[in-house]
Amino acid sequence: MTGRVRILLWYRVPPESAGTVTSAYHAIGDSLAGTPGLLRTELWRYPDDPGAFVVTSEWASREAFDSWERSPGHRPATAALRPFYDPERPIELLDIVSASASGRG
Repeated sequence: MTGRVRILLWYRVPPESAGTVTSAYHAIGDSLAGTPGLLRTELWRYPDDPGAFVVTSEWASREAFDSWERSPGHRPATAALRPFYDPERPIELLDIVSASASGRG
């Protein structure tokens, strides 16, 4: 096991408002630059549902994520996306068991 974790959060907006999520994601990304333990974030959109998004973040460890999530800066840093959170989908935290550049994992 690598110790890294991946967090998945779902967001939903009317398709014509998709740019709002993209803008909020970029604003948050800029504010999170240099966060200890944060390795990367990505914004994904479903090809057949332009109003449905997933934000994934990869962390060096569960401890790094938990520390950031409990920090006073967490809620203000992520506030721009919070109005679009999809309450129908739970936040998921997954352990990264294996990874490789070739995709064979």
